[in-house]
Amino acid sequence: MKKISILWMMAAISCLLLACSSSEDDVDLGEAKTVVNMLSDPIPINLTREQQVFVNDNNQFTLNFLKTVNETDRSGKSFIYSPLSITYVLGMVNDAAIGLTEEEIEQTLGFHEGGIQAVNDYCKKLIDGLPKVDNKVTLNIANAIFLNKTSMLQPQFTQDMQTYYDAKAEALDFTAPETLDHINGWCNEKTNGMIPTILDEVDPSMVSYLLNAIYFKADWASKFDQKNTRNEAFTSEDGSQTELPLMRQNVLINYAKCDIYSAIKMPYGNGEWYMTVMLPEEGKTTDDIINRLASYGFGDVEGWFCGTMGDEPPANYFRSYEVDLKLPRYETSSDTDNLQDGLTGLMKKMGINRAFDDGLAEIPNMCEQPVYINMMRQKAKIKVNEEGSEAAAVTIAGVTGKNIGSGSVEYPKATFHANRSFVYVIRENSSGVILFVGKFTGL
Repeated sequence: MKKISILWMMAAISCLLLACSSSEDDVDLGEAKTVVNMLSDPIPINLTREQQVFVNDNNQFTLNFLKTVNETDRSGKSFIYSPLSITYVLGMVNDAAIGLTEEEIEQTLGFHEGGIQAVNDYCKKLIDGLPKVDNKVTLNIANAIFLNKTSMLQPQFTQDMQTYYDAKAEALDFTAPETLDHINGWCNEKTNGMIPTILDEVDPSMVSYLLNAIYFKADWASKFDQKNTRNEAFTSEDGSQTELPLMRQNVLINYAKCDIYSAIKMPYGNGEWYMTVMLPEEGKTTDDIINRLASYGFGDVEGWFCGTMGDEPPANYFRSYEVDLKLPRYETSSDTDNLQDGLTGLMKKMGINRAFDDGLAEIPNMCEQPVYINMMRQKAKIKVNEEGSEAAAVTIAGVTGKNIGSGSVEYPKATFHANRSFVYVIRENSSGVILFVGKFTGL
């Protein structure tokens, strides 16, 4: 009897060792292994029909901004920006604008002739709604107005900022050294330390600084296992190669492919937020992707993928695939002050001119004296790893006074190895709002 017990114990130990050995062998994902289901049911945010139009057209501003940045920055380096953060700052300015200045801002941002009230309602809807979509995702949208204590805001503007932007004006001494620390401290706090500073100095001639901060942190719906991350060759657009850590897993995920690029939608949390990664096809570049996006929009919500339209979704529409996925672990930081003519120059290229012109700006409803935008800047940062993504952006505008005068279903398979330059966006699914746009080149 004792012999039989010992034999059973030895057999059990052997099985346990065999199971451990099999687990270690699973590191190689080249063969069919356990597939992680990244498809999930959404929890929608409710938008009016007008607000949904605003989303679609403001996303077009976002993609036009991506194209303008890409054409301006020819360094070949990676970048990350949040055009939505710019929308919030210019939305606050728009509240005080009239005439052609208001028209330029609203047209460029994609609000057409919606009017100040509609723009304010839209911004308020996103501030209130987006952070509540997924309790597994951290999203903070914050606005602030730092006012030179020598100036005063118009009462209606003050009320609108509190009502629609949750922005309370704070009067500060713009000649005091501690004011710079105070403004930068706000940025550091609202972005959880990702953007510690936005100003290098405070200009005493400024009437006010208007700021927006967006902070996003979320885990992937299925995290990558660190033991599957390997240093592999990554090819930049200039053909140079470098060793980067590539994360890997087999996933059930939304995938699409067209003549310009293939794409995946990587969900966070419960799946309502996701990162779309777009990888150029053979013979194509990230320039081709960005130009296509700017021409046709982001097709998986507004139309069909890659800009094709029709009564039925074609074969290149996003569908569920079992994907052998590789994605780099990376960090990217960007500052519009490093671009030619900065953020002000980019906005002028896109159609907003009068708001930056001392003589032409029509912004009489912000302060006791008419003002114009004297400076704009954005800093942004993203971290992508096995756990998920963390991203933040701060946009600032300085205004100054005018000179008066799963289951058992069989899924198709695909390989998506992001081992070369790619384009990506971070987006909320039910509304379609794009928070961040970026390009990763390995540099």
